[in-house]
Amino acid sequence: MSPTSQRDPEARYTVVVADKVSPSGLTPLSEHPQFEVVLAAGWEKDQLLEALADADGLVVRSATKVTPEMFEAAPNLQVVGRAGVGVDNIDLAAATERGVPVLNAPAGNTVSAAELAFALMMASARKVVSADRSVRTGEWNRSAFAGTEMRGKTLGLVGAGRIGAEVARRAMAFGMDVMAYDPYLTEERANDLGVENAALDSIFAQADFITLHVPLTASTRGMIGRAELERMKPTTYLINAARGGVVDENALAEALEAGTIAGAALDVYGNEPLQEDSPLRSAPNLILTPHLGASTKEAQELVALEIAGAVRAALMEGDLSRAVNAPAIGGEELRRVRPLLALGERVGLLACVLSRGGFRSIEVIVAGGEAEEAVKPVSVAVLSGLLRNISGADEVNFVNALHRAEARGIRVKTATDRAPQDYTQILEVGVETEHGSARVRGALLGEAHARIIGIDDYAIDLQPVGSVILLKNRDVPGVIGRVGTLLGDHGLNIAGYHQARVDAGGEALAAITVDGQVSHELMEALRALPEVVEAGLAELD
Repeated sequence: MSPTSQRDPEARYTVVVADKVSPSGLTPLSEHPQFEVVLAAGWEKDQLLEALADADGLVVRSATKVTPEMFEAAPNLQVVGRAGVGVDNIDLAAATERGVPVLNAPAGNTVSAAELAFALMMASARKVVSADRSVRTGEWNRSAFAGTEMRGKTLGLVGAGRIGAEVARRAMAFGMDVMAYDPYLTEERANDLGVENAALDSIFAQADFITLHVPLTASTRGMIGRAELERMKPTTYLINAARGGVVDENALAEALEAGTIAGAALDVYGNEPLQEDSPLRSAPNLILTPHLGASTKEAQELVALEIAGAVRAALMEGDLSRAVNAPAIGGEELRRVRPLLALGERVGLLACVLSRGGFRSIEVIVAGGEAEEAVKPVSVAVLSGLLRNISGADEVNFVNALHRAEARGIRVKTATDRAPQDYTQILEVGVETEHGSARVRGALLGEAHARIIGIDDYAIDLQPVGSVILLKNRDVPGVIGRVGTLLGDHGLNIAGYHQARVDAGGEALAAITVDGQVSHELMEALRALPEVVEAGLAELD
């Protein structure tokens, strides 16, 4: 199915709803004369497979696992809708191979998530939870629970996307000053939100309350650790209702015990449910909730409405802007272009890591092979990689990446070039931001062996897999040894170390592939080396 395919305006559609979904949220389908909704929640497997034989659409939440067997049982299936954000319960590879778009509903819980973050902030400021516990034990110790007003205080947003923007609006209504750190936030957008575009260190130093609104990516994992907590004021409250893994939980428990910060509130954790032996359970001045961000009646209804509307638009209009896979490419065409798509996504990830500031434009050049036919889907693959560190893997994909880029005001240019002499195909990506530019070149050797062959003016030869640390450093003796020692001290084995320079004694570029997960502490230690000018991390798998 394609957004431009011809559709019968009188066609009728059958949509199977396999999980419990808010009935009122299904009204875009159930009240439309061209749709028949089959409520199949709780059905046995054989019954569900039988119902799928005539299904044009399938809607699930998290209970139903959408397997290759289900796709085989549904020869007419044109779309799968997930009433929520994550699609871990859907076999995306099987869906893509069959050319079936998988849609999700990322926006329905925006207000609920923002309100929870704000509720946790208020409860922390006024010590609501501990005061409640005290009264229930028979105490009446008012002096022990003196709080702080939010009026006149500074809120530091880490991440200024949909949810961060909603928190900012509520904070300003309470008379708070709002600072925002988001490496992709433009000055124009900051002005529209009425927030100060600030550096992360400024937020740590100045904010009275810090709320996190970032996806879990290579650059955000463990971004709030011991060093960051120590840079905060002792009167600061930290709120995380975004993603588990962004905060180092052991470091937070230690900081609360030591009084490094005033308090914290968490709705998400690195492992859920929270382990019985987690130090968070006994940490003082800490509020814990069990991942309640979307747990409101309104959010569940909105998510259902969002996915029902998206399924209807996909079936009737070919609108795939909410898809999380690449349904426009299937069968033999998909198999032919898949290596270049995979390379494009990784080149986009690298370009994002190398860039600073709000994106203004991106140029994608494909050379060799069927460049004219490949350049459009490859440019979308590049955008999905480029934007993934901004919005998270659950929200950006091959199908909606162009739509997301346009919404951010990013200009996209594509071009083709003559066949390369030394490679089967070459892909070159250039990005322009508010603060500079970056350029990455990739290539295919044969039909499937991908390499990164250039970054800016540096020629390299890098296999784009695993965890890749990118360093710009001064070209002086001993750098490689000091970097290698630091990686070894953090328990990482070096799989490949690619060093390149333009002129002796100037700046050099290192692309280091390592085995294992790279910690936020290691990245900070690398940036602290006197020879290192810049350091970034790209998770390419």
